[in-house]
Amino acid sequence: MPYRRLPNTDQARIRALRAALKMEERVGFNNHILSFKIVLDAKNFLSQYEAQQAIYHQSLENQVNANKKYQRMISNARMYISHFIQVFNMAVVRGEIKQEHTKLYGLETYHNTVPDLSTEQAVLEWGKKIIEGEALRVGQGGLPIYNPTIAKVQVHYDVFREYKASQKMYQQTTSRKWEEMIALRKQGDELIVQLWNEIEEHFKNLKPYARLMKCVEYGIIYYYRKGEKELTPESDQE
Repeated sequence: MPYRRLPNTDQARIRALRAALKMEERVGFNNHILSFKIVLDAKNFLSQYEAQQAIYHQSLENQVNANKKYQRMISNARMYISHFIQVFNMAVVRGEIKQEHTKLYGLETYHNTVPDLSTEQAVLEWGKKIIEGEALRVGQGGLPIYNPTIAKVQVHYDVFREYKASQKMYQQTTSRKWEEMIALRKQGDELIVQLWNEIEEHFKNLKPYARLMKCVEYGIIYYYRKGEKELTPESDQE
């Protein structure tokens, strides 16, 4: 007799449960082989499991869609911060802004380069530095930089920060729904084991091939071991 193996995907678990419940409906009330309790448990669990699966996939889809918007927001913030620093550096080179004022922005004196903005953390840090630096310089009597203005930079910077916070919430929600799915999978596996035990127990007195076919009808999944002879109708004649 081949060995049985529990489903290892959500859809396979659902198919296994549906198969057993469908057979119970097909054979009629007087021919049920499963206990009333386990049938009721299976129906209730299947409804909960399918609903939770839909909730998880919706949460994941929401996260993916939000991430697409988030990537646009961080790209905009990075572009405006970089552009502002470039304009600032050119103003320093032309002598319109004093060289020592670069320190107000956290920039390196005499380098006139744009810092690395490839990471989220870098965008957060440098956005904060140039917003604060521009406020300090203008507060000391300096003329504000235009094209882009610091107000324009701050708009994109603030939007980026808001989307970053929202994205974290989406990730946390998806993670929580994933953990709930994991817990339900364990519960579902335990229920399927009970179902399959009852099914095999009911058909235990049949000959091997007939027993196998009946159990498979009820959704039990079997696998042959390497080198194991497959059961056929002729096997029951031996």
